[in-house]
Amino acid sequence: MTDEEIDYSDIPEVDAAFFETARVIVPPGKKQVTIRLDSDVLAWLKDQGRGYQTKINAILRAYYEAHAE
Repeated sequence: MTDEEIDYSDIPEVDAAFFETARVIVPPGKKQVTIRLDSDVLAWLKDQGRGYQTKINAILRAYYEAHAE
């Protein structure tokens, strides 16, 4: 597919007003750690497809945000 074949008709144009309220959000950095998980939990996460480590992070982030004060 070429750029000319892409239909942009349902996407609003970005104008100067958009950039007046736009914010740059930089996600927090990641650190490599070693973690021990139950083998069945790890197998289940891996069975969900690619990105199981990202899913673990999302699960932990959701818990963290739900319990943050």
